[in-house]
Amino acid sequence: MEESKRDKRKKLITELFKDDLYSPMKRKELAIFMQVTEDNRSEFDSIIDELLNEGVIEQTKRGKLVLRDVKASDGAKAEKGARKAAGASSLSYTGTYIGNARGFGFVEVEGLGEDLFVSEGDSLNACHGDTVRVEILNGGRKRGARLEAKVVEVVARSNDAIVGTYQASKNYGFVVTDNSKFSSDIFIAKENSMGAVDGHKVMVEIKDYGDARHNPEGKIVRIIGHANDPGVDILSIALAFGIESEFPEKVLNQAESMNKPVSEADMLGRSDYRDMVMVTIDGEDSKDLDDAVSLSMDGEDYVLGVHIADVANYVQESSTLDREAIKRGTSVYLADRVIPMLPHALSNGICSLNEGEDRLALSCIMKIDKSGRVKDYSIEESVVNINHRMTYTAVKAIIEDNDAEIIDKYSDVAPMLMKMQELSLILRAKREKRGAVDFDFPETKLVLDKDGVPVEIKPYDRNEATKLIESFMLAANETVAEHFYWQEIPFLYRIHENPDEEKIKKLCTFIKNFGYYIKSAGEDVHPKEFQKLLHRVEGTKEEPLIARLTLRSMQQAKYSTDCLGHFGLACEYYTHFTSPIRRYPDLQIHRIIKDSLRNRLNDRKKEHYASILPEVAVSTSRAERRADEAERETVKLKKAQYMSSRIGEIYEGVISGVTNWGIYVELENTVEGLVHVSSLRGYYRFDEANYELVGEDTGIVYRLGERVKVMVHDVDLALRTVDFIIADFEEGSKTHDFYRNGRKLK
Repeated sequence: MEESKRDKRKKLITELFKDDLYSPMKRKELAIFMQVTEDNRSEFDSIIDELLNEGVIEQTKRGKLVLRDVKASDGAKAEKGARKAAGASSLSYTGTYIGNARGFGFVEVEGLGEDLFVSEGDSLNACHGDTVRVEILNGGRKRGARLEAKVVEVVARSNDAIVGTYQASKNYGFVVTDNSKFSSDIFIAKENSMGAVDGHKVMVEIKDYGDARHNPEGKIVRIIGHANDPGVDILSIALAFGIESEFPEKVLNQAESMNKPVSEADMLGRSDYRDMVMVTIDGEDSKDLDDAVSLSMDGEDYVLGVHIADVANYVQESSTLDREAIKRGTSVYLADRVIPMLPHALSNGICSLNEGEDRLALSCIMKIDKSGRVKDYSIEESVVNINHRMTYTAVKAIIEDNDAEIIDKYSDVAPMLMKMQELSLILRAKREKRGAVDFDFPETKLVLDKDGVPVEIKPYDRNEATKLIESFMLAANETVAEHFYWQEIPFLYRIHENPDEEKIKKLCTFIKNFGYYIKSAGEDVHPKEFQKLLHRVEGTKEEPLIARLTLRSMQQAKYSTDCLGHFGLACEYYTHFTSPIRRYPDLQIHRIIKDSLRNRLNDRKKEHYASILPEVAVSTSRAERRADEAERETVKLKKAQYMSSRIGEIYEGVISGVTNWGIYVELENTVEGLVHVSSLRGYYRFDEANYELVGEDTGIVYRLGERVKVMVHDVDLALRTVDFIIADFEEGSKTHDFYRNGRKLK
């Protein structure tokens, strides 16, 4: 009997799952991969459901489809298939090219456990960020742990902004790019220089990508300013990441038109909480105040109010403001400035919950018992008026330091703040009990002068006040997420999927060298195991490295339309509800919440949200990563600038990393630098099993977590790196005579 079309399609799909080269995908990804048309989507879904019901395939906790009983991780399985078929030159992948200053590069392929190595001669002149197609080299030749590949096609140029410093000659010039991953200087003909002079920071558009013998050629499209001008260094980093500081005039005009006092008409239909005592708690310099908190008691229960600025009232979907906001995705907090998602007229004006002013809000009111359980809650449109704009410093003085002067200054809210601290401890204990993982890495606080020059660098103080606000925001985010999950309507969740199985195996192997372990069964590792590990290593020499490696073994948190839980917080339901001024996903779900509260979520609305939310999740996750990278680079730059004026000074530090090329040392001010192995006397051997650098001639052993005295030797502002040398007068001594920070060698 002849097979039906449906049977043939089912057989084809089944064979795909059995193929060694199949990389596990989610249902939607598989449909795209198989080019399923909209007309055939329902049949495709029914075949997948049938295969699931028959037990032929199963869905992993990460929502990916695999053959039943296949336990290999997604990345390991794809990599295994790549290695098996590596002898075939036709095996190709498409991914993103990651350049290196030394000419070679790597290709990131989604689903592969390791990047592919590409030598300089096999790059086909690909540039950093390009989308490329590569073929595995015959024989599956490896460079270290990576397969080697060659680029056979540059599928798409990245078109990312290229920022650099102009070096002028008589009739032409070159742009030396800021990004070390872009290995070639860019030739600029005089007519394409826009009148730039030597030392100008510029943006370049590539006109010709050149070849093995010729540099790329470009055209300057923007002069940012001179490299020595205040603020140009940070602005250049922002622009290199595609982050624009200025708003278009149309966006500014629309924001100004919205910046009007709250009227009686605006308040109609809202809960009036203007007489409820509430405060905002933020940093001293914060101006975009999007959350306020209140607390009262109902018998033994706490009634916590988390009141969030109703930005959606002012930023309508598809408006000029909205299109700019989604393009930005998030506010970006750089070393010397904030680049906001919304213009200041909104972010610092009518949307900001400023003291003593009526403001529109969305309020999540939660009744919480002594165990931290949310017994009851309501989510409402409201109008609020803030009693005090408080700082973390002032709240810490009240709840942690018991400062009589500050308590007297805020006597009307001090008792409420004391009760808030009580509740905060309860909520933290509840999270701890369920297994939430808290990576308490010191963040960097930069103090700059008026010209942007760093005058002080120190660890950011994470105190009881910051933890209080964190606890309350987490509680609101979880409550809102669970509420809308059970409503079964399209929504955006903040998810943190289970760690990759292969990375867990590597972590387990590594920590075993130090006598630690993690209980796991395949993919099933509970966050409690990570929490217990971090508690065990607390205060030990190996704590910094094990904590960092544990963090790296985890996946990145991201936005998704699927509620897959949050591994790090050890919770099933989580979203971002509390920061709509600075995060687009929060603004997006506020619209859904308001439609739900006003009974406007009809089928048409639900279909609309279902159609746009997947792209919102992807674009805002991408924008968040971009902002994080830009923030890290500006901090690295300011650290390098700070240390550049301290060449020759001696500091105490802790060995934070050990590699075969040297040791990394972190100072108390959070600056990290490299002591290169070549600067050490004699021959040193890297003991990978114990993370030690062993001196074969001297007998000195540099171990993780040990304190050493280092001298600032060199700073590379272009690469934003700091180099140290060991500053002991007698390096052969196995004990170190430490000097106080900042003492100079005579």
